[in-house]
Order: sequence, then C-alpha cells, then structure tokens
Amino acid sequence: MNIENAQVQMRKGILEFCILHIISRGEVYASDMLDELTSARIMVVEGTLYPLLTRLKNAGLLDYKWVESTSGPPRKYYILTELGQNSLGALNETWQELAESVNAIVTKTEQNPKPANGSVAVSSSPDPTNPSTNA
Repeated sequence: MNIENAQVQMRKGILEFCILHIISRGEVYASDMLDELTSARIMVVEGTLYPLLTRLKNAGLLDYKWVESTSGPPRKYYILTELGQNSLGALNETWQELAESVNAIVTKTEQNPKPANGSVAVSSSPDPTNPSTNA
C-alpha cells in the first residue's frame, strides 16, 4: 500500500464536501476558498480548485456572479444553488454516518490493540454461530 497515495485519495474524497460547506455560508471568492482550505491544512492549488468549481457548476450545484472590484478586474463569487444546498444536506448525513463508523472502528482498535509480539489474539470462547466450535 502506498501511504502517500492513500492520504491523497482520502483528501480528494472530502474536498468537494468542504468546498460546498465553504460556499454554503454565502458568496465566496475562489482565493478565499483556497485560504480557508490551506488554513485547515487541506492543501489545494488553483489548478485543482478551478476545474472542481467548474465541474460543480456544470452539475448544477453552484452558480456564480461577477462583482466589480475597486482594485482590478471583476471577481467571480460562487454561491450554492438549491440543488447544491440539497446535495450538501445529503452529504452531511453521509459524513456523519461515515465519521461515526470510522471512529467506532478506530476506537475499538485503540482499546484492543494487537498483542506486542504480532500474533493474533484468539478467543477461547465458543462461537454460537459456528457449530463446530461448540463441542
């Protein structure tokens, strides 16, 4: 298993969810999204963010509007559509279920670590679902 690849895939899997959350708070400029993601230690570059925003817009989850800027060209501010808000609600439910499930597994592992010698702990209790162990 390539740990770095696994870490990248885990981050990619939640990036859209995080972006939808940031936009759900109100109109937001792309560089502000990058700043918030970076401060949350989710490292994203413009070359990743802009295609993702385009894909979310094409999927109908967000829209944008141009706002004149006093310090340069107009800026594109992103907003969630109704479909985006509904999708974020569904993703929130999925996130809660997933976080609880993963935390349950991690907590159980922390409470019952593998023996130090690397052997697998075997229960001496009979397994009620396996008749061959109930001798």
